Amino acid sequence: MLKIEKASKTWRGPSGPVQALVEAELRADPGDFLVVRGPSGSGKTTLLLLAGGLLAPDGGRILWNETDPYSLPSEKRASLRAETVGFVFQQFHLVPYLTVEENVLAPTLAREIPGAKEKARALLDRFGLAGRADHRPGELSTGERQRTALARALLPSPPLLLADEPTGNLDAGSSRAILAALEDYARAGGTVLLVTHDPAVSSGRAREFLLEGGRLRPAGEKGDSH
Repeated sequence: MLKIEKASKTWRGPSGPVQALVEAELRADPGDFLVVRGPSGSGKTTLLLLAGGLLAPDGGRILWNETDPYSLPSEKRASLRAETVGFVFQQFHLVPYLTVEENVLAPTLAREIPGAKEKARALLDRFGLAGRADHRPGELSTGERQRTALARALLPSPPLLLADEPTGNLDAGSSRAILAALEDYARAGGTVLLVTHDPAVSSGRAREFLLEGGRLRPAGEKGDSH
């Protein structure tokens, strides 16, 4: 589903170039749950943006089912991204003037999703948000906002789900609920890539990687101090 082949990205810093990612290699198949762990500034968000078709690498390739999204014109890449990738962001990015249900249905603005309203209501029920459907994000707890963002990402059933610190602002109970939902999604055949700084975020289903100084390696390889 996802291949990252020797992907590199360098940013311009005040003291010179900063290598955010150095020849990263990763492969994720349907049903895979991958957790990439690393400290702040290690390149995690850069990796996720490259994987999600939002930031072109300086070198190497990103492939979705053997298609390089960065080889496509921007309009076609955006269309393919809408069909392929779901995002769960740490800061939620909910639309403040829309209700919870309207936020969950937001992906229908980019593409037609058969049975979207019924699916949205089922997701709200699953995540304990049915009673909040007509509320706006400002009226929700942090955990409720994150569950709303996850429901929105799941609505189109994307083959690839990318999660950036999805438990970073949550209490232990809400974190477990989010991780359980991601595990279930992978178990059902989705591909999940989660990045986090938190060593407590773990899953028996996950393949774990470490990202430090822009260099990605499987957890447990030489140099792993965790």
